[in-house]
Amino acid sequence: MGIQWRDSLAIGVEAVDNQHKELLLRFDRLLNACQAGQGIEELKRLQKFLGEYVQTHFSDEEELQRLHHYPGYEAHHAEHVYFIDQIKKLEAETIKDGVSTHHVVETNNMLLKWLLNHISKVDKELGAFIKSGTP
Repeated sequence: MGIQWRDSLAIGVEAVDNQHKELLLRFDRLLNACQAGQGIEELKRLQKFLGEYVQTHFSDEEELQRLHHYPGYEAHHAEHVYFIDQIKKLEAETIKDGVSTHHVVETNNMLLKWLLNHISKVDKELGAFIKSGTP
């Protein structure tokens, strides 16, 4: 059931690709934990990780965009804000209600799909721009 890094997700910026690999590895752990009936415990670990790592990752990506004068910066930043919002909402729910199977499913469906879509489309556009050397 898990999710694996595949070269088609690479954007061609090694530091960003390595961060994406780490994010997918963490989601893969959640998916595998779900198969083993331990999704709730793994979701707690994933939430803690995401709360810290995603901020760093998005900050790094946005710094690259500013450095390269990326014209899609505002839209890209808005997507990052949306993702962080979703993480915060999910975390607030789990604090209020406790972690449940619903939260595990929600994380798998919404956040993972968003992440894969964001990497394969939005981040790929950024990578192509950076590689083109366009000022």
